[in-house]
Amino acid sequence: MKTRNSNFILKFQFFVLVALFSVAAANSYDAPKYEAPKYEAPKYEVPKYEAPKYEASKYEAPKYDAPKYEAPKYEEAAQPYSFGYDVQDKESYNDFEHNEKSDYNVVTGSYRVVLPDSRIQIVTYKADVNGYTADVKYEGEAKYPEYVEPQSKASASYAAPAYQAPEYQKQAYVASAYTTPAYTTPAYTAPSYTTPAYTTPAYTTSAYSTKVYKTPAYKTPSASPKY
Repeated sequence: MKTRNSNFILKFQFFVLVALFSVAAANSYDAPKYEAPKYEAPKYEVPKYEAPKYEASKYEAPKYDAPKYEAPKYEEAAQPYSFGYDVQDKESYNDFEHNEKSDYNVVTGSYRVVLPDSRIQIVTYKADVNGYTADVKYEGEAKYPEYVEPQSKASASYAAPAYQAPEYQKQAYVASAYTTPAYTTPAYTAPSYTTPAYTTPAYTTSAYSTKVYKTPAYKTPSASPKY
């Protein structure tokens, strides 16, 4: 009896010790500590930008020399000439004459004209580098005729022209025959309309499968006793 009791006591003590060691090991177990990683923001250095320096270009307006215009010099060659004319018109009482000649250096000439008082005026002139000179002469004596009232003859009797009205002939009007156009009513054909066949679209419902979510098995870490 004593032997059994002692064995029982020893076993009981052993279990008590095991239980104590288990409790002590459970209390002494420290869960792993995870330190959050320290993230250091990268440092970006702002690049130093220097604005380019633009130097204003020096613009010099082009200089344009005004063209010098020289009037062309025309050398006139010597052009001697001579002319003369004489006009006598008793109805208009015109009676004059003119003559002139030139050797390009000296111009000489004369003109003659009958004045209203029946005198004749003669002018002789000369033009050169010294200027224009003229010599005026008159021939005849001035005469002033007495005024005589003109006598007009009575005009012949004026006969009015005889005017005869033209005879008007009335044109005969013939009415043209009018034919009524024949009008045919076109035959009306009703258009045929075919109703299009309507096909109801078939909608196929896709098969939906519910996803199966499995809860992960959590394993309790086994505590190792400390001795």
